[in-house]
Amino acid sequence: MRSKSSADATRGRPMRSARLSTGFVLRLDGDLLGVLEALYREVTLKRELRVSFEDMMQEIQGLVEQMAEPDRRRYLVESLFLNSVTYENEMLDAYVRKLAARKSRRRPAGRSM
Repeated sequence: MRSKSSADATRGRPMRSARLSTGFVLRLDGDLLGVLEALYREVTLKRELRVSFEDMMQEIQGLVEQMAEPDRRRYLVESLFLNSVTYENEMLDAYVRKLAARKSRRRPAGRSM
């Protein structure tokens, strides 16, 4: 069996990669977290946290333009999943905070539980 670094295990073809504007070569292995980490390290940190919305969007667009359609589809699906989980967590956190605020208003002053 071929290693994942040398071939796509499901298709038996060479692993695709894309180059960021910094020259960093990013393996397109379906790992969205790896893409996010590379963007943070190669764009945000190398610019000492002085990166604009436009800078990051340009980098992401350049990355997506280098992807084949199956890679784009795979990263879109993973991105939507990650965003849906993040959204659910934010909504749940807001609900818990709302419940906690109601509970704290109902407690008589000076009484601890």
